[in-house]
Amino acid sequence: MRLEDKTVFITGAGSGIGQATSLRCAEEGAYVIATDVDEESAEETAAKVEDLDTGGAEAHRVDVTQADEFHAAVEAVHEDHGLDVMVNNAGTGHPPAVTEDINESMRDFVIDVNLKGVWNGCHAALPLMKEQGHGAIVNVGSLASVFGLPRNAAYSMTKGAVLNFTRAVAAEAGRDGVRANTVCPGFTDTPLVEQMLATSDDPEAAREKMEDGYPLGRLGEPEEIADAILFLASDEASWITGEGLLVDGGYRASGGG
Repeated sequence: MRLEDKTVFITGAGSGIGQATSLRCAEEGAYVIATDVDEESAEETAAKVEDLDTGGAEAHRVDVTQADEFHAAVEAVHEDHGLDVMVNNAGTGHPPAVTEDINESMRDFVIDVNLKGVWNGCHAALPLMKEQGHGAIVNVGSLASVFGLPRNAAYSMTKGAVLNFTRAVAAEAGRDGVRANTVCPGFTDTPLVEQMLATSDDPEAAREKMEDGYPLGRLGEPEEIADAILFLASDEASWITGEGLLVDGGYRASGGG
């Protein structure tokens, strides 16, 4: 198994890509630390992992925007179980709007979750991974890491920054045995995308339009993104660092829709 005897810390594990990643890593033998700002959802994910009867799991409430809380959780997990993989998955979006209509409060919330959350996760994990001489960090970006998505300026700003931040971490931590990569999903069938579609006057038509932008003609599934995260977390990607892996159903190949 690809993650046997390894401990994987996952943020935003309560649903969507985070939950799928928790299950996928567990299937490959990992001990999963399922964290979410919604503790109940994290516990539900941990229970699903336990049902697999593989590596095991535990749940923690972690608000990724709170650096002290994040550090305390990571250090406690490291002391009890070690820390081999950090998956900074927690993220949020905002209702589609032109830049000038995005207020300061919404902008700052998106920055706090999407950007500071990834910073906090790396900031907590890096010294522990460097000291032990190994570790893999997988940050979850987006198509918006490489494309500026119209009516999603704040989201695009944060996800673009995540990719370049990951490259900086990879460049400075590689000689300490730590790899850092970003998975950049296209629109994936998750609660976050459902919430975004729900803001449309015609959610069904909006979904069809979204799907038409992909050569494969559909949105991604959380399990498909989880497979990419698993790959970058595993030793199969031992000579890959500083990369942004697009998992986008061919969106870039079609010139962006």
